[in-house]
Amino acid sequence: MINLDFFLQQAVQKQASDLHLIADLPAFARINGQLVELDKKILLANEIESLVKKFLSDDKFNKFLTAKELDLAYEIPDGTRFRINLFWEKGNISLAARTIPPEIPTMEEITMPEIAYDLCNYDRGLILLTGPTGCGKSTSLAAMINYINQNRRTNIITLEDPIEFVFKPVKGLIRQRQLGSDMLSFEDGLTHILRQDPNVIMVGEMRNLETIAATITLAETGHLVFATLHTYSAAQTIDRIIDIFPPHQQNQVRIQISITLKGIIAQRLLPSLDDGRVAAREILINTPAVANLIRENKIAQINTVIQTSAKEGMITMEAALNNLLKKKLISQEILDNNLLSNKSKNRLV
Repeated sequence: MINLDFFLQQAVQKQASDLHLIADLPAFARINGQLVELDKKILLANEIESLVKKFLSDDKFNKFLTAKELDLAYEIPDGTRFRINLFWEKGNISLAARTIPPEIPTMEEITMPEIAYDLCNYDRGLILLTGPTGCGKSTSLAAMINYINQNRRTNIITLEDPIEFVFKPVKGLIRQRQLGSDMLSFEDGLTHILRQDPNVIMVGEMRNLETIAATITLAETGHLVFATLHTYSAAQTIDRIIDIFPPHQQNQVRIQISITLKGIIAQRLLPSLDDGRVAAREILINTPAVANLIRENKIAQINTVIQTSAKEGMITMEAALNNLLKKKLISQEILDNNLLSNKSKNRLV
């Protein structure tokens, strides 16, 4: 009888980033950004249900039946961890698993820009990593948190759903709290976190108004806070945060962001010429000029500031893409497609 470990081990062997199990289709994996069949065998709905029941406890399976969705972390015998999402599709159980690399990459290994090291050395403020699903936000965030863990005597607390990379304390302390098992909600975790003496706080994802408001407040109270958002660019990130608040609160939120924000790293993962993937990153640093534009609600002008502020460590997505082309890391076709996509997204912002 097939089990989940069998498919996950295949995904690891093929260096896949994701695994998908869907009723009446073969197993699919995402390899270098492309979906490919792992084999030709069709998976029946009852087979997927059976393998899910095998790796879930009765309590978790009943929770899944009730909630219709379930997020969890899972580890196979070789130590590789996965972030798994279970959901229902046309009345059948479906599964999506994201591979978590066994080792936390260093900032150098994922070619984080020099300005990212400066961001990690702040004592307080808000740092955001943004981008679409599957763009490597979690990996970049883990590399930054681990840099702090290895170089500063700090108390780091993470709020995650689920825990992905597992950190080991090096110079200071690090505690990882998982939604569901360690806290009831991100809002509850953030409400009580000040009593846990944190220096650095990582919020896995700012999902709603309450989480965003609490995250901004924590950055205001003298903590270094990292968080992620599913936004496409630095300017869109600021717009998204402000727009989620009621109109009567938006002016106050603009002021808060103009004071607390340290920087935004907007990231994409692109197919590289060596059949791997490479990150392109737009960088926004909250200089006095940027802070003034945020306060005055002139977000549309932020791209112009990024274009003219390379000395401060800023770079537009267009310039980042062109740099990758010059280094012969991506093809002209990939560059053109992403520039076209970027213009389309900017018109929508």
